[in-house]
Amino acid sequence: MALQNMTEHHFTVQRTARYYTLGQLTSKTRHVWFCLHGFGQLARYFSRKFTDFANEETYIVVPEGLSRLYLNGAYDRVGASWLTREDRDVEIQDFLAYLNGLYDHILAGRSPETLQITLLGFSQGAATACRWLANEHIRVDRLVLWAGFFPNGFADMIDPARLATVDAHYVYGRQDEYIRDMPDPQVYIDQIQRHAPGLRITAYEGGHRVEPAVLKEVLLSGST
Repeated sequence: MALQNMTEHHFTVQRTARYYTLGQLTSKTRHVWFCLHGFGQLARYFSRKFTDFANEETYIVVPEGLSRLYLNGAYDRVGASWLTREDRDVEIQDFLAYLNGLYDHILAGRSPETLQITLLGFSQGAATACRWLANEHIRVDRLVLWAGFFPNGFADMIDPARLATVDAHYVYGRQDEYIRDMPDPQVYIDQIQRHAPGLRITAYEGGHRVEPAVLKEVLLSGST
């Protein structure tokens, strides 16, 4: 028997979000990074990729997705996610509100124009970073999209014109299983470049992970 009276509703509640930081935010800080993890990761482990980059002038913020899940049947591994396809539009609005609030909280009392702000997104975090930047609440000087997958095309996430004043990069490993197993990986990369011609594309020998040594080279190439 059909449940003819079943109606979907939404009710906004307060959530407590978790994030990690590396370094100290002081009067000497010149660079602030926001680094978004991939599906199934936790921020405290993902933040280890950036320990060598935090210093007197660089403060790094690693937010964690609002949804957590068990990663295996033994229930001994836990990860976080930014969204799933279920109730997708609501989840996007929730993480945008969270990230915008965190951005304002971190930079309270500081003028963003006096800082160089880097936004890095890995895997699922790359799409999240694009949606966050497209929301137009934040100002970003540098964008690093690492191993991101845009199934409906890059322009589905963000208007490429939004990157006109941003030092923007797309980085991927040639052995990344999610890219390597595509029917034609080069077509996918070419499509990203065609949709966003201002993106600098960097390929390296490696898998589906952020490699600090490669990141250092990418940042140096963007400073020239």
